[in-house]
Amino acid sequence: MTAATSPAQRRLLGLLLALLLVAQIDQPYPEVALLQHLPTMLLLIASPALLRRWPLSTPAVACVVAFLALHTLGGRYAYSDVPYDDWARVLTGTTLSESLGWTRNHYDRLVHFAFGALSIVPVAEVARRWGRLGRRGALVVAIGCVLALSSLYEILEWLLTVVAAGETADRYNGQQGDMWDAQKDMALALLGALAVAAAMAKR
Repeated sequence: MTAATSPAQRRLLGLLLALLLVAQIDQPYPEVALLQHLPTMLLLIASPALLRRWPLSTPAVACVVAFLALHTLGGRYAYSDVPYDDWARVLTGTTLSESLGWTRNHYDRLVHFAFGALSIVPVAEVARRWGRLGRRGALVVAIGCVLALSSLYEILEWLLTVVAAGETADRYNGQQGDMWDAQKDMALALLGALAVAAAMAKR
């Protein structure tokens, strides 16, 4: 790491690296593991240079690391098979799906919501520092970035289904038979972004 990263930021990045490595142990879905984890690996490798060029506060770095940690967990289980029901049964004796009447695995929905919520702080910080925007202008830009990146990600998922083998594409995309999956994912990202932006605007 470089002097641009604080000790707290180095610890956060170290924890993410450790989680990424642990996620590869006895990998249950090796056919999509590289697709899921390669972006995080590349970002970790580039993080010293990125933070030297564009320093971020520790809360902003924590938001990025928290999202990537959620993504890393989802990537280990190809999202559709994250065993949160098994974990809930061990802790409470029942499952979330039984309690809430769910018929699909909703971990991907959580991560899309988290993407929107956790993107606002770092993107607004960048917009204020380098874009010379005020607080409200930076929040508007951050919300716009969440929408743009969410739609770009869904387009990339669609392109993957065009070029990849059917089973690999289906497992990576995790639609689970929902034809409106992309729209719901983008809506949840927007909802998360709006919730955090509203809280920051009031503060």
